[in-house]
Amino acid sequence: MGAVTRLPAPVAAGSPGTSTPAAPGGRPRSRRLPRTRGQWAAVAALTVCTLMFLLPVYVMVSAGLKSPAQADVSTMWHLPSPLSLDGYREAWSRLSGNFANSLLMVVPATVISSLVGALNGFVLSKVRFPKANLVFTLMLLGMFIPYQAVLIPLVTFLQQIGLYGTIPGLVLVHVVYGIPIATLIFRNYYAAVPQAIVEAAAIDGAGVLQTFWRVMLPLSLPGFVVAGIFQFTNIWNDFIFGIVVVPDPASQPVTVALNNLSGTQSVNWNVVMAGAVIAAVPTALIYLLLGKYFIRGLTAGSVK
Repeated sequence: MGAVTRLPAPVAAGSPGTSTPAAPGGRPRSRRLPRTRGQWAAVAALTVCTLMFLLPVYVMVSAGLKSPAQADVSTMWHLPSPLSLDGYREAWSRLSGNFANSLLMVVPATVISSLVGALNGFVLSKVRFPKANLVFTLMLLGMFIPYQAVLIPLVTFLQQIGLYGTIPGLVLVHVVYGIPIATLIFRNYYAAVPQAIVEAAAIDGAGVLQTFWRVMLPLSLPGFVVAGIFQFTNIWNDFIFGIVVVPDPASQPVTVALNNLSGTQSVNWNVVMAGAVIAAVPTALIYLLLGKYFIRGLTAGSVK
């Protein structure tokens, strides 16, 4: 008689030695719930931190939806009843022009400073020249100069070139102050790009600018996302340059106009809180739309 082939006994699900069921793509299914006390503690801590972060947001949004009588310290935790959009309407009517000023300032300043920082980062990381590290160190010193220390010479310089009190003058200030951080971001990013790519472009006859424009720039999207988010956030939230460089209230950015919403005798908190929400919307949208690319850009080349 022929040998009898014995089939292995079925193994019960969850018994030792079994593997996690595979997902339709062939990958093991991820565990959706914490399994250990440490994981539960981490989830609880993150939940508490999230609630603490969202409490001010809740107060701002709900206060903007209340009437002036309801928007008070004693009732700030109460839900708006009834809902009122008067606070948002008044805040937008008073901030719309300054909101447009901020857009006219932040978009060109972010783009120009990121492009200049990308070129500086490429030169400092891929082009060998004497004292490159010293030049980079001196450039980074601009990040640590307090704004208050340069206000008088800054205003004098802008007056001499005819840009004091104008949006282009404010753009120039933010471009100059944004170059050090943008250079740092792109220098670290380009350091992870193989030098062989630059050498191959040089063999093909490309100069420094051609190599940067045709080879490195198309590879720089993660770096531009990181630099763009940093610059957009810092420029949009700036207050001191906006009030010093542009003294005309009609031409000031939205952060300065938001400070002017509160009156000298009384404060309509529903209007102030609604204005704060309106002023915070652009930066919140930037992080929501580009958040995943921001993390990728920060970690690009970190495990090279």
